[in-house]
Formats: sequence, structure tokens, C-alpha cells
Amino acid sequence: MGVYIGTSGWSYDHWQGVLYPNPTPVAKRLGYYIQKFQTVELNSSFYRWPKQTTFTGWEQRLPDGFLLTVKAPRGLTHAKKLYQPEVWMERIKTCWHELKQKRAVLLVQLAPQQAYDYDRLAYFLDQIPPWLHTTVEFRHPSWNNEAVFSLLEQHQVAYCIMSGARLPCILRVTAPFVYVRMHGPDTEHLYGGSYSDADLHWWASRIREWADMGKDVFVYFNNDGGGNAVRNALALQQLVG
Repeated sequence: MGVYIGTSGWSYDHWQGVLYPNPTPVAKRLGYYIQKFQTVELNSSFYRWPKQTTFTGWEQRLPDGFLLTVKAPRGLTHAKKLYQPEVWMERIKTCWHELKQKRAVLLVQLAPQQAYDYDRLAYFLDQIPPWLHTTVEFRHPSWNNEAVFSLLEQHQVAYCIMSGARLPCILRVTAPFVYVRMHGPDTEHLYGGSYSDADLHWWASRIREWADMGKDVFVYFNNDGGGNAVRNALALQQLVG
């Protein structure tokens, strides 16, 4: 059981002088990140799935106890919309093995336009082995129903709890772990703004509640502009202790 707080990605030019000294070569940014955090959510994998050797390199480079979450490729989630997932899942599983003890969660984010389709989700979840911890982020509101929550519970897949503009914040736990994405407090624009102290105290209380239930908790800040994600994640770490 543990609480893991980090950011969505670790390499941003506008984090110069916030997380890493200015100037810092791109290749050295991860080295500064792992001094502050024990987990990260890799988002670049959504645009281009890394090679198997890249996963091997991360396993060797990341320190013991560090956990890497990886976002599923858009070829699976947005192009195919989870249809015929077998080829992609085999590729993901092969790469996932390379992370060994440093693998955290596979994040599957569905497209905002993809509406509720129980059968398609059920078939996809059947392809996920129990050892591959997975969370699904539903952007279309039609997915937020008891049938989906029950299906996720059956497969021990986490419902992704979201905080962000026009996104429903449903505190539903469907797996042995809890997964939270902090997309920013701005009520009109995703990824904007910095969470207030009151906001962070509220989330710290929720995290402690989940931890007391015996759940691992993963929280990632995605409001990267101006280094907000870094500051918010560090502040929440302190609050949770």
C-alpha cells in the first residue's frame, strides 16, 4: 500500500527554473525529476508508442521504488476506439514486461466523442491480464453509469477519477488501487490554473481515506503550464506526508 504523486510527463521547456536549473539539456531532465518524485505518468506514448528497448532502458535508468505509468497509444484508443485490440495489447504487454518492478498503471484514455458501448469495453477488458494494472479515463458522460462501474470492478480495473474543466469528478473506486488525474482547477479550460491550498487539502483528505481503505493511490497533475503541476504535486506530497 502506498501513495504515489507525480506529474503527467517530466520534460517541458517551461519547467526550466522550476524543476530543473536553466538551462538543462533535455536528456538530463529526468534526472532532476526523480530527485523529487517517485512516479510519473508518461504521455508521449499516446502519440508514439516507444520501442521495447526504450522500456528496457527506463527500467535500468529509474531508481528502485520508482513507478512508471504509461498512457496507451491513440492508435488503440482514438483511431480504433478499442476495436480489435489484440495486436496492440500484445505489443503493450511485451513492453510492459521490460519495466519489471517499476511498472505502475496503464492509462487508457478514451476520446471525448466516444460514447457508451458496453460490449466493446467488455471485450477490451477481457484482453487485459490481471498483472497489468489498468485504469480507464472516460471523457464522454454516457459512460458514467452503474453497468460500467460494475464491469470495471469485475476486471479489477480502476475508474479514472478526474478533476478538470467540465469533467465529472466522480469518486468511484473499482480496483485495488485508486487513480486520479488532476487536469487543473480552471472551470473553462483544461490543463489551466494552479490548485489552491484549500483544494489540495481537500484532495489530501480523500487520499488518506483511500489509503486507510488499503488502496494504493496514484495522483498525477496535468496542469503543466508555468510549472503549476510541479508546485501542486510537491505541495500535495507534503500534505499527505
